Amino acid sequence: MYYYQNSFYPRLPFQRDFRYYPNYQTHYMNRTVPYQQPKTDFGKEPFTLNIAQASKNNNTYRTAIWTGEHLQVTLMNINIGDDIGLEIHPDTDQFLRIEQGQGLLQMGDNPNNPNNLTFQANVFEDSAIMVPAGTWHNVINTGPIPLKIYSIYAPPHHPYGTVQQTKADAMES
Repeated sequence: MYYYQNSFYPRLPFQRDFRYYPNYQTHYMNRTVPYQQPKTDFGKEPFTLNIAQASKNNNTYRTAIWTGEHLQVTLMNINIGDDIGLEIHPDTDQFLRIEQGQGLLQMGDNPNNPNNLTFQANVFEDSAIMVPAGTWHNVINTGPIPLKIYSIYAPPHHPYGTVQQTKADAMES
């Protein structure tokens, strides 16, 4: 039986002696990455992080931070004057949240005619955007700073572990 130093209370077999595991609580018990940019997809494991801080710290065009069976969370960084690019997800609903910056949101049915992108709105920090499956959409950064976004896809849209440093990398894949 184990005893703590200067203590009469026994340590049970399932208890850890934290003197020998200094990072045990932060590494194993709390899977939080509050102030650094995740580079790994933590999908299908319990996971938590400060999503606002992670979004603001993200410098990649797109990084998948969690890919499960039924949804996916990505972080995005859209440079000044750039855009996400007109896209459609036929079988995937999408939620986007602006954490930093401002932009112009466009949505509609026909990508060949800009007049048919009938839904347009200015979006700012704390804006939430819901994109139904099968809808063409784009977000253009109209502000003086990078646009920081996190996006939730249901079901997942990008491969597990996706990291695209630039928009050009995203267009290639």
